[in-house]
Amino acid sequence: MTTEEFEGLAWEVVEALPREFRDSLDNIVLLVRAAPTREQAADFGPDLFGLYEGVPLPDRGQSYNGALPDKITLFKKNLEAGVKTRRGVAARIRHTLMHELAHYFGMDDDELLKKGLY
Repeated sequence: MTTEEFEGLAWEVVEALPREFRDSLDNIVLLVRAAPTREQAADFGPDLFGLYEGVPLPDRGQSYNGALPDKITLFKKNLEAGVKTRRGVAARIRHTLMHELAHYFGMDDDELLKKGLY
């Protein structure tokens, strides 16, 4: 899949996310990169699917404003690895976006499971 096709698929997945997550993307930049940087791979592992960078909502104080948008980066090669269908890649993108948005909301995987979002 080309980068453009992957980006289009990622945005299709975003549009299908539950409203509470989709609406939160107003101050989050979604990026697609081929693979993690060396530093990211060293910190989080070379098979990283996605990465949230920013200040989670619960950690923001009253003076939090004027900051750059938070970032979620999707790593195309890792998300595509071992998956043969577009639908399979979409499922991985969805799971990864939900996981990274959970970081933004200050939630963990257990909370996502309890809410039926995984």
